[in-house]
Amino acid sequence: MRKSQYAGKPQNVKRSVIIAGQRKNISLEEAIWQSLKEIADYQDMSLPALVATIDSERNQGKLSSAIRVFVLNFYREQLDIQNQGENRHKAMEAALHNTIPELH
Repeated sequence: MRKSQYAGKPQNVKRSVIIAGQRKNISLEEAIWQSLKEIADYQDMSLPALVATIDSERNQGKLSSAIRVFVLNFYREQLDIQNQGENRHKAMEAALHNTIPELH
């Protein structure tokens, strides 16, 4: 098993984010904050705008939990997209090999 740079007890970092004019104090692991910032940049959003979106779409529970689940789901979807692309590439290669005998 590969040793993670986040091994050990993660330290929570508390940050304030203003959502709909109200200050919310959110405590998350630094890795989650970094991932959330990466996702916000990827989606061309500010961090507060992304947190506000997550907040508005959650049904219940703590905002910090909703953020963790959002980050996890985002990266899982990215892996699914990557795997689908790899599978399409393999299927195309197989199709080419089956239709063009010289490639065998």
